[in-house]
Formats: sequence, C-alpha cells, structure tokens
Amino acid sequence: MDARPKTIYLPDTMIHWPWPRTVNPHLQDVKAEVDASFRDFKALSPESQEAFDKCDFALLTGLAYPNAPREHVQIGCDLMNFLFLVEEYTDFENEAVRKERADIVLDALHNPHKIRPEGECILSEVARLFWVHAIQFASLPSQRHFLETFDEYIHGVVVEGLDREQGRKRSIDDYLKLRRKTVGVKPCLLIYEMGMDFPDEVFYNPVITDLADCITELTIIDNDMMSYNKEQAAGGEFHNLINIVMLELDFDIGSAMAWAAHYHAEVQKRFIDGLAKVPSWGPSVDVLVKEYLDGIANWARANHSWSYESQRYFSTKGLEIQQTRRVPLLPKVSAAHTHLFISAVPSA
Repeated sequence: MDARPKTIYLPDTMIHWPWPRTVNPHLQDVKAEVDASFRDFKALSPESQEAFDKCDFALLTGLAYPNAPREHVQIGCDLMNFLFLVEEYTDFENEAVRKERADIVLDALHNPHKIRPEGECILSEVARLFWVHAIQFASLPSQRHFLETFDEYIHGVVVEGLDREQGRKRSIDDYLKLRRKTVGVKPCLLIYEMGMDFPDEVFYNPVITDLADCITELTIIDNDMMSYNKEQAAGGEFHNLINIVMLELDFDIGSAMAWAAHYHAEVQKRFIDGLAKVPSWGPSVDVLVKEYLDGIANWARANHSWSYESQRYFSTKGLEIQQTRRVPLLPKVSAAHTHLFISAVPSA
C-alpha cells in the first residue's frame, strides 16, 4: 500500500513580500510577435511546442519587467524562450552532447556576427540572433555581466546532466551551490541593467551581489517547491530541493515543505536587511542602484505569480491551488512515458 499523503500542502512563501504583482503594459503587443518569431525556428517537436505554449514565458517577462520599455520586454521574451530551448536541448542528452551544445552556444554569444556552420544545432543560431538584438540596447557593462552569468548557467546545466547520468545525490549545500547556477536567474537580471552603466565597484560590491544571491535563492526555493509534484511523478526529483531535504534530514513531504518555507523567510529577511546596508555612490548612481534593486526584488514576486498563473506546474488549476494551497499528489509515471512527461513540464 502507498503510504504517501494524497495531497501536498504548499506554504504561501510570498505573503509578506513588499513588492506587488505588476504587469508590463507592452506585454500583449510583444507576445504575439515574439512567439511567432520563435515558432519560425521550428526548433521544437509538437509535444515540446505544446509544453512551451503552456509555460507562457511572455507572461513571466511581463511580470518580471513591469517598467521596462518595449524593446527591453521583447529582449526579455527572447531570452526566456532561449533558456527554455537550452533546457529542451540538454535535458536528456549525454555529457558529450551537452558539452558540445554548451560550447557552440557560448561561441555564438561571444561571436554574434559570425555565421554559424551549416548543419549545426539550432541552439547556436537562436543564441546568436538573441544577442545581436540585445547588444543594440545593452550597455557594455551589462553585456559583460550577462556573458559571465550565462557561462556559469550553461556549465551548471552540463554538470546537472552528468549528475542525472550518474544518479548522483547531492547534499543540501552541494545541491544549492549547483542550483544557483542552473536555475538561470542571474542571466535574466540583464534586463534590469540594460540601460545602466554600472561601474564594477557597484555591480560587484558584496552587498549588491548578496542581494542578487538572495533573489536567486528565493527563486530556487519557490521553483523547487512548486515543481516537486511533477518531478516526483516522473522520477526526476533528484535535482529538487524538497526531495534532497527529505533524504538528508529524513523528513516527510510536509516537513520538507515547512523547512523550505522557513528557509525562504530567512532569505527574505536577509534581502530586506541588506537593502539598509547598500552604500552610496553619489546621487546619479544611487538612483540607478535603487531602480536595479527594485527590479530584482520584483523578479521574486514575478516568478511566484507566474508559477500559479501559467500552466507550467499546475496545468489549469494554478489559481485554485494558489487559494487552497493543496496539490493532489500525482502517481508515478512509467519509465516509458517519463521523457515525454518531463518534457511537457520542465522544472527549472
């Protein structure tokens, strides 16, 4: 007999977060154009295209960048779509293929005006065209910061795949070190910084970097709490904080969720306290720093809201689950259907 609970309780982690849900007014104008351009690549199978449509990354972009100008919203949408494609083209490949695809994507980003070889994986051309457009609007410091963080992200994806191949189970600390890269938050912070010429002494200031780390951490916790049900059903929960907490601390699902919610509250406090420690670099820089920090703080709200409003984790039941906090535990999927199941509901 299956002794597991029939439902999972999802704590409301963002009930006290000061940044409210807001949507960019350019979202609807941009969405149709960006989605049509993405389809033109013909990069997805029909099943994956259906999963992509349900994820509604344009909504995430509109929520994440509510004050961004239209061009920045379009670039944000292109970036979200590109990250989905990276996941789709690496999740179920062996280490050699993942490494090869990571290398060609990085080459395309670092050499955006170089024509890609015929027959190369479509990932490189998607990356190249995204970056050709983005660098027309991105300041030089923001370009450099994006390339640094994207490099960390995609190499983390390669390591995650190797973990999956080898069946490696990480400790909580080791998992979080890797997940901070694979969750893909840091590259998305580009949009907040695009029009800003941040000196390195600002961007790499320990207080500023810790605040960005907090937003990454909040996203990890929320994503892993909400994706756990789908992942446990498909047998893909090895790369999920809830499962790792259950294994390491010998917790049941409810206790692991409570642990994650408590950790989330601690990170929120760390962020709020950190805002009071931000140095001053003079009025002209300080106003940009405030805009940037308000932006990244909004990311945490946007990710949380989108997780319920899209069909990424909860199909059509997201808004209902957001109210009841109860998720029916899904049955395990047979091995023959696991690939399709995970592809339909990606987790990162």
